[in-house]
Amino acid sequence: MTDVLRRGRASLAFGFFAQGAAFALLVTRIPAIQDRYGVSDALLPVFLAAVPILAGIGSVTTEQLVKRVRPSRLLRWSQPVVLLALLGVGAGNQVTELAVSLAVFGLTVGALDASMNMLGVSLQRTYGRSIMLGFHAAYSLGGIVGASLAWVGAHWHLALWVSYLPVVVVLLPATFLGSRWYVDGGGSVTDAPKAEAGPVVFRLLLPLCLVMTFAYIGDSTVSNWSAKYLQDTLGGSEQLATVPYNVYMVTTLLGRSIGDFGVRRFGAVAVVRLGALVAGAGFAVVAGAPGAWVGMLGFTLLGLGLCVLVPQTFAAAGRLFQGASDTAIARLNIFNYVGFLVGSPLVGALGDAWSYRGAMLVPMVLVLVTLVYARSFAAGSDRYGDGHERPRTADVGRGSNGL
Repeated sequence: MTDVLRRGRASLAFGFFAQGAAFALLVTRIPAIQDRYGVSDALLPVFLAAVPILAGIGSVTTEQLVKRVRPSRLLRWSQPVVLLALLGVGAGNQVTELAVSLAVFGLTVGALDASMNMLGVSLQRTYGRSIMLGFHAAYSLGGIVGASLAWVGAHWHLALWVSYLPVVVVLLPATFLGSRWYVDGGGSVTDAPKAEAGPVVFRLLLPLCLVMTFAYIGDSTVSNWSAKYLQDTLGGSEQLATVPYNVYMVTTLLGRSIGDFGVRRFGAVAVVRLGALVAGAGFAVVAGAPGAWVGMLGFTLLGLGLCVLVPQTFAAAGRLFQGASDTAIARLNIFNYVGFLVGSPLVGALGDAWSYRGAMLVPMVLVLVTLVYARSFAAGSDRYGDGHERPRTADVGRGSNGL
């Protein structure tokens, strides 16, 4: 039966990878999308804001759907739709076609993100040790691959649909085939929906929602402003300005690849505190950097620090509401998009009104606020390993429901 868990873990990791690649292919080709459809600079923010807003709606809808349908089934059918919507973005010609494709992408990506993390925390509970960071490491790897493919498409001036089609042709059947081995609800492989027990008290979930928001404000700051900051504020070249985000993604991958070992050895609270401190130091270095190369060091620290916060926040929600983990994760996932919506405009407004160096101090302070809420990550047993790990062999027929 442990083979069932191994296949479930591998197939879910591949799902995270595919989602990372698809999302990177979308966001890194925004200028090309704008040119293809003739979207004005004034209208572009509306399209960009619509995706996370609709994703939040998709996450809320998922909370209701998982009461009747297993998360694995939602994930199995939402992932192909996300990939087809991505292809639709690249293949359309009219602004209305772009709007429809982005709307479908946003709604289904909300369901995809929520259901994917539901399965992740469920598997982690069954394993009895930290594995969530590994799933998000697969997402980071997919993001690196997707961004690299987007660079190839831009470098060779390929049409969007030419860039997207091979990726969709490969990933769509692969993820659909892999979905056969998804494992729900503490390892149960039956098709009956699992019952949820107990309400999700928002007052208890709120600290984790704030941490999620702050983490994504930090992440969106790097993804949206690192290139401009390095070039305009720190005096780096145009070519060098493309490097910080790649460095950030690589260090995110590295941090998440080893992060589970840190959680097993030292516990989630210690790992979250360390991540917040390292991320805060990264923003401080970026804000005070005398030149581009020191700024690069700051973005490296940001990747190593921020990378642990989101996976551990999902895991903590599952531990806090063990009988209703799917509901908790769906609600928590909304604040992923809140942070994404707030982060970029906040830094841009502060940079224009004040200075971009000063603007970098705001996400620094918000990330450091995570230290105040670090104890929220200790709900239940947060240590995996060092004498606290449950046996690795799990009977999937007797696994507990939820996380």
